[in-house]
This record gives sequence, C-alpha cells and structure tokens, in this order.
Amino acid sequence: MKIVGVIPARFNSSRFKGKPLADICGKPMIWWVHQQLKLVNELFDVYVATDDVRIKNVCEEYGIKTVMTSESHKTHLDRLHEVSTKIDADFYVNVNGDEPLIESQAISKILPKDVDPNSIYISNLMTELKNPLEAVDFSKIKIATDVFGYGLYMARSPIPYPKGTYEFNYKKFVGVQCFTKSALEFCNKSKRGPIEEAEDIDEFRFLENGQKIKFIEADVTTLSVDTPKDLEKVKMIIKNRLECVV
Repeated sequence: MKIVGVIPARFNSSRFKGKPLADICGKPMIWWVHQQLKLVNELFDVYVATDDVRIKNVCEEYGIKTVMTSESHKTHLDRLHEVSTKIDADFYVNVNGDEPLIESQAISKILPKDVDPNSIYISNLMTELKNPLEAVDFSKIKIATDVFGYGLYMARSPIPYPKGTYEFNYKKFVGVQCFTKSALEFCNKSKRGPIEEAEDIDEFRFLENGQKIKFIEADVTTLSVDTPKDLEKVKMIIKNRLECVV
C-alpha cells in the first residue's frame, strides 16, 4: 500500500497573498508543514503541489519535492487530483499548507486502516472548538456528524444552532485529509453543487453527490493561517515551542 503526502500551496490567496512563504521563526510556513509530514514514517514521499514558481524555488532551496500544477484550479481538491495523475499511489494524505501548527501525531491519525484502495474513500480530521469565538468565525468550518462519525453537514456558521441547549461541543474542520485515487477521480468528474457554491467548502463535492466523508476526531492544537493576524498568533506559538525545547 503506497501512501504519499501532498501539501497544496497557492501564492495568490485572496485574503493573504504569498502566505505559503510567510516567515515563521526564520523558515517559510510551508517548511513547517513539510517537516511534520516527513516525520510520518508510513508516507512513501511528500510533495508540495503549487502553480507558482516562487513557491517551487523556495521549496527547492530546502530540499522539498514539488509538483507543478495548473493555474486554473479553483480548489485544492482539483489540484490534488492533478497530482494523482502525475504521482501514482493508493492513498493521498492532504495537509493544507496553511496549517503550520499541525503535528505528525495528528497526521498519523488520518492514515487508512482496513480500507480498500480501489474504493471511493474520504476521511478528514476534526477537533473540538476550544475558543467559543471560533463558533461564529466564518473562516473556521464547523462539522456535524452522525453517531458513526460520518459527515452530515459542514458550515461556516454555528451548527447545530443552540436552540434547545448550550451544552454542545462544537467540532471544527482540520485541514488534514486522506483520499483514494478513486475518490479524487470521482471528485474531478463531479460538478460543484449549490451548497458547495454557497458555503465555499470544497468537500461538499462528495456529500452533494452521494458520497460519505469519515471524520476522525483528534485532540490537536491547530490554527489555520487565513490572515496576517493569524500569522502573528502562530509565530508566538511556535516561538514558545522552540523556547521550551531549548
């Protein structure tokens, strides 16, 4: 069973241009993500998937393998599918390039167990919201699952709405996923649906077309970098981690 790690990295983000190369304690953000993926022994190899030569050049400076992809991709899933046509594997572990706090132990939780590599299989990490303000932060995707851990809905607004009780532990999306090649082919052949368009959440490509997403809960400290303000928070956290190691 061959599993590869992929880090999609786009330079022209609408909210934070050039963020994969943003400096964090002397290293570009993409380096921090790559370092944790390299610690996952089960991964055959790790690649950064990008459409920008500036990201490619920086990755090469740090010995990070890259796959150049089309500039026309609208989502990270489209980019990941192109990678699957160039790099053959049974499973593709996707870690968003704006998750510099993610750790290898969390990534390991997404690795497939007893899964048919020829099936359409999608899994995704989620974690409990620790800051109540994140429940109303539209950049943090909230997750609702059934009792078996399969996704019912994903939203930028709080779900469920706490009409009956406030005693509910909200879960949020973590940018660590696993796909079979068949799942990525299915995604590529499927059209964006109205819910995906409205919420701007790529994974609805599967739910709106009748596929299941398995959500795996992990106790992780994570903060996706969506804005320069997020970057400053991440810098402080990583700086404190480094000081603790020393």
